[in-house]
Amino acid sequence: MSNTIIDTNFSFPGQKSVYKGKVREVYTLENDVLVMIATDRLSAFDVVMPKGIPYKGQILNQIATKMMRETQDIVPNWLTATPDPNVAVGEACEPFKVEMVIRGYMSGHAAREYKAGKRSLCGVAMPEGMQENDKFPQPIITPATKAEKGDHDEDISREDILKRGIVSEEDYRILEEYTKKLFQRGTEIAAKRGLILVDTKYEFGKTKDGKIVLIDEIHTPDSSRYFYADGYEERQQKGEPQKQLSKEFVRQWLIKNGFQGLEGQEVPEMSDDYINSVSERYIELYENITGEKFIKADVSNIHKRIDENVNGFLR
Repeated sequence: MSNTIIDTNFSFPGQKSVYKGKVREVYTLENDVLVMIATDRLSAFDVVMPKGIPYKGQILNQIATKMMRETQDIVPNWLTATPDPNVAVGEACEPFKVEMVIRGYMSGHAAREYKAGKRSLCGVAMPEGMQENDKFPQPIITPATKAEKGDHDEDISREDILKRGIVSEEDYRILEEYTKKLFQRGTEIAAKRGLILVDTKYEFGKTKDGKIVLIDEIHTPDSSRYFYADGYEERQQKGEPQKQLSKEFVRQWLIKNGFQGLEGQEVPEMSDDYINSVSERYIELYENITGEKFIKADVSNIHKRIDENVNGFLR
C-alpha cells in the first residue's frame, strides 16, 4: 500500500499557508491562488481511516473537476486548472461554514433519523408513510455545520443558520438557489448514465470581490449517493435494498465490524485485500459516474510527480 498519498509536505513558490482537511490538503499561495491536493485518505463517520486507498485521490479529483466543468454554465466555481491527476488549482475563497446537503430520496442519514421516529430534518418536514429509499415529493435541503478537524458535522436548520449569523439571508438565498440548480443538473447527468443522484452536498465560498462560487468536490462518491436506475422501482416495491454507488459500502462494512465513529470504538483492521477491493470499487464508481474508462496515473513516486507537475504549472 506504499503507492498511496496519505500526507503531503510541499513547499510551492509564494506559499503562505496549508490547511489539512479529512481528505484534501489546501495550499494557499500569493495572489489568491489555491492548490488543492486530493489524498488517498478515506474518511467515514468523520473519522480518517489509518490506511489509504490506491487511486482514490485521483478518482475524486477527476470526477469533481469534470463535474465542475459540466456545471460552470449554471453556477460559477473556483477552478482554473488541473495540472496533475490529484491536483486542482483555483481562486482562493472564504468558505461558508455550512455544507449545503440536498436529498432527493430518503436514504442514509435521513432514513436513520426517520426510523428513529423523527419526521423533521433540519427543520424540514418529511412526509408520513415513507419507506427507506423512497423519493421525496421534491428535494429537501438539510444543511450541516462544517466541523472543525475531528468533530462531527452537525445538522442545522435554515432558521438557525440565519439566527446565529453563520450566513446572511441574502447569501443564503443564493446558496439555496445554486444548490437546487446543481442538484437538477447532477440528476440529469446521472440519468444519462443510468443512475439516480440520491443525495449530495455542495460547499461554497466567496471570492475577494464578493462573488459566491462552488468549491471543493461535487458529485463524487464521497460527497454523493447514487442508485442504479435499472430495477429501482421493483426493488422498492419488494422492500429490497437498492444497488448503490457511493461510499456507503465502506460505512456498512464498518458498522458490521462494530464501528460508527462513536467514543470508545476502534477502527477495525483493514486487510490489504479489503483495501484493494475498496480501490476497485472506487474505480467502478468513477467509470459509472463519468461514463469514461479510468486511466491509472503513474504512482511509482506520487509526491515527486505532483511536485514536478504543480511547479511546472506555476512557472
